[in-house]
Amino acid sequence: MYTDHAISPDEHARWFAGIAGDRRRAYWIIEVDGQPAGLANFYDIDALHRRAAWAYYLADPSVRGKGVGGYVEYWMIAQAFGPLGLRKLWCEVLASNEAVWRLHQKFGFKEEARLRAHVLKAGTPQDVLGLGLLAEEWAEARPAMAQRLDRMGFQVP
Repeated sequence: MYTDHAISPDEHARWFAGIAGDRRRAYWIIEVDGQPAGLANFYDIDALHRRAAWAYYLADPSVRGKGVGGYVEYWMIAQAFGPLGLRKLWCEVLASNEAVWRLHQKFGFKEEARLRAHVLKAGTPQDVLGLGLLAEEWAEARPAMAQRLDRMGFQVP
């Protein structure tokens, strides 16, 4: 998700080959009205310590601002603390991407780290925030998030 350059077909092929059969990663295509709109994933899934990292993006600009990101966030967190049986979910977000880290915070994520000048975006060093969510924090935040999404017309698991 930190990639700036245009990804070549060969680079895509290597990425797809690398995820096949890797139990430390899981991917979902985000669909809106039957059309692909983005990607969500867990990575660095650690069964021993019951934690994983996660990320998602909405590639189709027409679905942004419609609550789709909140629904995806809810669904992925529910998968992490439900079927996957994790106790911690964590992610990294560019510090400049306030809309995304604030959305994560609405769902209960807490800032755990600030990685200074951690990545280059368009050749400029950018800080990255590390955010974490524990299963018990999700249990507390989940009802309010479910109500919010229900009011927006989403059916939540």
